[in-house]
Amino acid sequence: MTATATSTPPPAAPKVSGGSGRTRLSFPVVLLMVAGALLALSAVRAITGAQDVTSAGQISAALAMAVPIGLAGLGGLWAERAGVVNIGLEGMMILGTFFGAWAGWQTSPWLGVLAGVIGGMLGGLLHAVATVTFGVDHIISGIAINILALGFTTYFAKLWFNTGDAAAKGGSPKQSPPADDITSVTIPGVSDWLHSIEKHHWFFVSDVAGVLGGLITNVSLLTILAAALFVVTFFVLWKTSFGLRLRSCGENPVAAESLGVNVYRYKYIAVIISGGMAGLGGAFLSLVTSHIYNEGQTGGRGYIGLAAMIFGNWRPGGLAMGAGLFGFADALQLRNGGESVHALLLLLVVVLAALAAWKLYRKSFVQGTASAVIAAAVLVWYLATDTVPTEFVSATPYIVTLLVLSLSAQRLRMPKADGMRYRKGQGK
Repeated sequence: MTATATSTPPPAAPKVSGGSGRTRLSFPVVLLMVAGALLALSAVRAITGAQDVTSAGQISAALAMAVPIGLAGLGGLWAERAGVVNIGLEGMMILGTFFGAWAGWQTSPWLGVLAGVIGGMLGGLLHAVATVTFGVDHIISGIAINILALGFTTYFAKLWFNTGDAAAKGGSPKQSPPADDITSVTIPGVSDWLHSIEKHHWFFVSDVAGVLGGLITNVSLLTILAAALFVVTFFVLWKTSFGLRLRSCGENPVAAESLGVNVYRYKYIAVIISGGMAGLGGAFLSLVTSHIYNEGQTGGRGYIGLAAMIFGNWRPGGLAMGAGLFGFADALQLRNGGESVHALLLLLVVVLAALAAWKLYRKSFVQGTASAVIAAAVLVWYLATDTVPTEFVSATPYIVTLLVLSLSAQRLRMPKADGMRYRKGQGK
């Protein structure tokens, strides 16, 4: 009798999940979300008469404010995808502002950009040495870098900008001489056409024209470079074997090492790139936004960049949306937007009311009731006033940061080994 071997099919490979159990947003869905947000802003503008909410000037300012926040967040994304928390982004941005302005006023603004990137990378290297090689707590190392960067730039600003040729050209202990402009581009003809449509104040149509006009008018080449870096980051981290190895270091470094990945090398690369991104954001502030280094000009944007990265769930697309939101809020204070912020209170009422209804429907009675009470309070505030105090306008970016993080906290999924100490040889 001949025995016939029964072939048993191998077990199915387990499905690789992002870990959050949620479906990623497709591009059409993202476009619908953007269109819905713009529709809501159009309704707010039509009801309140706050024409600046969707004006080309507001959008242009929001774009300029979003770039340094987005670059800082992009730096945080590189580091945390490799498992290193980079609280030192603020300090690396400070180094970028200082070195960018220092080189920019003496040579050319593009050499200033390069110097700013190198300054940020030096901060990243210091953070990598402390956290990767010596196993220092990531938060402590980041805070130390922020303090060191502030002290370093304060000292050398007094030394380099307050004497000789620098002082003669407008330098002082707290600021550098001005640097030349980086070239800006405008699409000829189209910008004027969109501006003419915006002036009619048609519902939605004029708002779309204002948004598009702000995105194509006087756009710095450095802004275009920053947008390209988001695309490059996505491609490198999610479409290449290098990116897969780097992300494996942030998910399970022991398993990565057991497969032959040099975890230390990838962590070093990621954190140094992280510092370079933050330094580029700092150079943008000193060479594009203001053309000078000014003490304290980062204004916490490194921390807001981290918040944008968390809001974006550690992915470039979500980070870009978060940076745009925070940049929009930042631009309101830049343009003295008391009337615009007051108009947006009405939008906040609608969002909180919808959130309250959803939470109550899901039987989350405490959260639903709290959202309803806050919505009622904001509505009373809106009806009882015509504008908001200047102090509140100045605090708008930070309030938006807290609101967004509190509302999005439940859907977040950080890399599994993010912030954990790793010692070489654990995978053997």
